[in-house]
Amino acid sequence: MMEPKRIAVFASGSGSNFQAIADAVRAGRLDVRIELLVCDRPQAKVVERAQEAGVPVHTFRPKEYPSREAYEQEILELLQNKQVDLVVLAGYMRILTPVLVNAYWGRMINIHPSLLPSFPGLHAVRQALEHGVKVTGITVHIVDGGLDSGPILAQRALEILPEDTEESLSERIHPMEHELLPEVIRQIASGQIDLERITNLKLKDGIKS
Repeated sequence: MMEPKRIAVFASGSGSNFQAIADAVRAGRLDVRIELLVCDRPQAKVVERAQEAGVPVHTFRPKEYPSREAYEQEILELLQNKQVDLVVLAGYMRILTPVLVNAYWGRMINIHPSLLPSFPGLHAVRQALEHGVKVTGITVHIVDGGLDSGPILAQRALEILPEDTEESLSERIHPMEHELLPEVIRQIASGQIDLERITNLKLKDGIKS
């Protein structure tokens, strides 16, 4: 019998997506081991959530390092020591460098609150409202070093209501994220989603530089 995949979750804020993953693991819906939470804000709510779930935590303050590469090298060594198979960015608000992206190319996914390729980057919900689109949603994709530009694994759409504000639309998007992200991780862990095949196809297409 194969051992469960080892995952690490990166998050910067309240950690509701981390909680959804941890809850799915605890309920037996997701057969993975959360080996580590990485957080760039030591006081963030997600740190408390991880501690309550019994998940080891690595926090850091980026300003205390000479470069992004310096703190990412430290993180990479932790991931390698814990033999992490899959990195899950779940509300991690820092741009990654090739230190992590190259080491985990094809084994790092992100969840983003828009129907990519529309509205990448920060404030995706606000962008959707400002552009007046009628439908938005969420996307889980492979991280490739660009701005939310990697191969798409799954999406869910959501109609924007006339009365929606950034806050109300975000509140309706969150439950979708909490459902889709653990499901995509489950499909990766079970082999239903073959990340290696997808990334190899994209490499042949010249997507990754």
